[in-house]
Amino acid sequence: MTARTIEGRAARRGLGTVAALVALTAGLAGTAPAAHAADAQSNQWYLDAMNAEEIWKSTTGQGITVAVIDTGVDPSTTSLKGQVLKGWDAAEAEGDETDDYTGHGTTVAELIAGTGAGGGIKGLAPGAKVIPYRVSDTELQDEQKVNAFDMREAIRAAADSDAQIINVSMATDFYNSEIRKAVEYAQAKGKLLFAGTGNNADKVNKIQYPAGYAAAVAVGATGKDGKVAPYSTHGDFVDIAAPGTGVPQWCDKNLRSYCVAKGTSYATAIASASAALIWSKNPDWTANQVLRVMFESAGRGEDWKEGTVSNYLGHGIVRPGAHINRGVGEPGDPGISPLTNTKVGGGTGTAGGDASSATPDPSAPASSQAPAEEPGDDAVVAGSSTESDDSGLPVWAIGAAAAVVVLAGGAFAVVRKRRSA
Repeated sequence: MTARTIEGRAARRGLGTVAALVALTAGLAGTAPAAHAADAQSNQWYLDAMNAEEIWKSTTGQGITVAVIDTGVDPSTTSLKGQVLKGWDAAEAEGDETDDYTGHGTTVAELIAGTGAGGGIKGLAPGAKVIPYRVSDTELQDEQKVNAFDMREAIRAAADSDAQIINVSMATDFYNSEIRKAVEYAQAKGKLLFAGTGNNADKVNKIQYPAGYAAAVAVGATGKDGKVAPYSTHGDFVDIAAPGTGVPQWCDKNLRSYCVAKGTSYATAIASASAALIWSKNPDWTANQVLRVMFESAGRGEDWKEGTVSNYLGHGIVRPGAHINRGVGEPGDPGISPLTNTKVGGGTGTAGGDASSATPDPSAPASSQAPAEEPGDDAVVAGSSTESDDSGLPVWAIGAAAAVVVLAGGAFAVVRKRRSA
């Protein structure tokens, strides 16, 4: 039984073996290992597939802010000038939230809200703004003393900020009750938190967190053919999918050139941008209404049985234009979450919610309570090899600093490892 089922999400049936969709189509992916900045937009095939130019005639995401919890966001790139608001370095490392030590966070921010100036990445919601929250990765921990609780603190800080949407393009194998509570807190505050399902489907396909928590919107990745990407981690916790293969990313922390990349990290950014567009068009809606319309307007194949949810693509592939330009999808009850069909994160407009609603309904069945954390579940072998995906690009590992756990009067180190989603 997956953690998502344990936490109360209804069991899914009907499309567990369906891995293909034709909602978004385009030509073959480019295979060039790197591209100069001026070539970044030539790899943004999904903008044409989603008919972004037509969407932008109605809204560009103006009035919406997205919190980017990642490796930092450099606001000086040509595409992000004027797009980045004051954030916070939750890692408490040298520098601040504008010092991106891998280039990953800056890529995510550009995919969401980049203006495309200077040939850089054009965000799907170029009228939106981003707030960076920097968290540490393993390399940074090896070099400096960092905050061991950066992820949960970053999520809570983002939930208390003016951001309506929280983007977490990272994943871990390990369940953490405090991070789960932080995700629930964000939901109760009326925020939408999107998280990548992970990139391990072609290896072990193990459920990843925070995507695996019921209050998070778990995002899988698709390619140009409109099919789920082979690496996109799947299961009954997947909520929606977005393009994630053959997209541009900054090659490294020097931010000198773009590479062709893949990952649910980037699909998550595109899903967050899609939510920003819909919310900007309907500023009085709650997070629940925005998400419900995202689900109802998502692209699904002709063979998709009504009322079913795919273990690979969730409710389908994000398609904001279907709602913005054609009115597909109904917002429904502002106080009921389409994730769990329970009352949470109510209120009106972008304010939304009461943090007290993050606790489980007393009438909910016992299976809706969080699973117990077994001591040692987070342990991994120190010095394990660096992982990489099939593109040859490094899969950067992100994690809280080693924590000390007391068990039966003794203490032992537990390493929690996060990686790019």
